[in-house]
Amino acid sequence: MKKISLATSILATAILSSAQQTIDLFNGKDLSNWKFYLEDSTAKPEEVFSVKEGLIHIKGTPFGYMYTPETFENFRLHVEWCYPIEKTNSGIFVFVQEPTKIWPNAIECQLCAGKAGDFVLLGGSDIAEFKLPEGKSRPEFPVVKGINLSPENGVGEWNNADIICKDGTITVYINGKLQNIGTKSKHKRGSVGLQSEGGDILFRNVRLTPIK
Repeated sequence: MKKISLATSILATAILSSAQQTIDLFNGKDLSNWKFYLEDSTAKPEEVFSVKEGLIHIKGTPFGYMYTPETFENFRLHVEWCYPIEKTNSGIFVFVQEPTKIWPNAIECQLCAGKAGDFVLLGGSDIAEFKLPEGKSRPEFPVVKGINLSPENGVGEWNNADIICKDGTITVYINGKLQNIGTKSKHKRGSVGLQSEGGDILFRNVRLTPIK
């Protein structure tokens, strides 16, 4: 109950603050305002990340991500995605630090089919909700599962992710439903990224609104 009340408060704050100017991270035409990292250094980014009919198309192979040159703190991020061929894997990165390796220090909002809204803690990132069992070594990819079953839509249908980052707390809504809350993030500022990981995925309406 406390988690839901906190999420409601955060969402209300984000909506009240949305009078501030929203930034279109995707201009609907090209990816000239993004940077790229690919696991295969011989691969060409334009062959993995492209724009077709006003949509971002990410192939999924090789693994990598596109990311904003700018860093952001305290914001609401709205992203719409669709699996065009089959349910596959991808993710939205927030608080990316030094994007110079395939798994950067960042928190991933999972878009893997059936797991949308889970947190994956990449590159040493951390939140209070991840509890390491006594006597266990920290896994390479710690996961904090969503509160509810993933409410994502099927192949060919669009989904909405709304990620609110406020003072180190990250709240995720998938298709309007509260899905996860992470608190006490080690980082409160960083780049935003979209992942290539497994198969074709489409993105549109990638928008960021600063909040106070």
